[in-house]
Parts: sequence; structure tokens; C-alpha cells
Amino acid sequence: MRLHELKPPAGARKSRRRVGRGPGSGLGKTCGRGHKGQRSRSGGRVRPGYEGGQMPLHRRVPKRGFTNIFKKKFSLINLRDLARFEAGSVVDPEGLVAAGLIKKTSHKVKLLGHGKLDFPLTLKVHGTSASAKAAVEAAGGEVEIISG
Repeated sequence: MRLHELKPPAGARKSRRRVGRGPGSGLGKTCGRGHKGQRSRSGGRVRPGYEGGQMPLHRRVPKRGFTNIFKKKFSLINLRDLARFEAGSVVDPEGLVAAGLIKKTSHKVKLLGHGKLDFPLTLKVHGTSASAKAAVEAAGGEVEIISG
């Protein structure tokens, strides 16, 4: 079999509906749109969310809370994720991106204490939990808090 011999299986390709081709086709004259009304006109559609004049759902449900536009975005790293680094190495946000642990350096990095660390590392992060800091220092490493 070659590329030019490939064909879709029978019944996979359906021919498009040809409307407005006379009364014998069953879709002549009004072309299946009926008489008058919004849906019979060209470009006539009801906008998304419109419920025929009834108070729409997005206005009926109560609104609560707010979105904090000043929220700080953190990428979270656990102790168990640091096993891929060599002992004694310096781990900073660029190194974490290179290792595939975080996606971008624009978010701040916070170290959390899930898992355990058996070898010393120097970590440069924007924030850390108390348990994570204690675990890194117990393994002989250090945690440097960077700003920005």
C-alpha cells in the first residue's frame, strides 16, 4: 500500500447538504429554515447565554468574593523532587527550569517539606516552609531566600 492508494473507509465521508436546490430535494425555497423569525434571517442567531428575555443564569446566581490582582504566584517544589540533583550542587530557579521541575522563572519558587533529603544542597528560593528548611539544614545543606 502506498500513500496515493489510501482511502477513508466506506461511510466515513458524508457529502454536505445542498440546500436551496428545488422542491424535489426536500430543502428548497426556505432551505429548512422555516418562515420568518430570527433563525430564518441571514446572520440571525441568539447570542450565547441569552435565555429569551428570562433573567440569564449568569445574572441569577449570587456573586461572592473577589479576585486579588496582586496575588503572588508561586511554583511549589517538594524535598522529594530534589533527588535528581547531585550532592553539594547549587539549585536556583534557572536550574529548576532546566531540570523540568518548574515551567518558568517569572513565578516565585517555594520549597515545601514533603519527602526527605539525604545529601547536602544549597537552595536559592523565594520562600520555604519551616519543615523544609529544617530538613535541608539537617542534611548539611543551606537555604538562601532570594528577593524578587
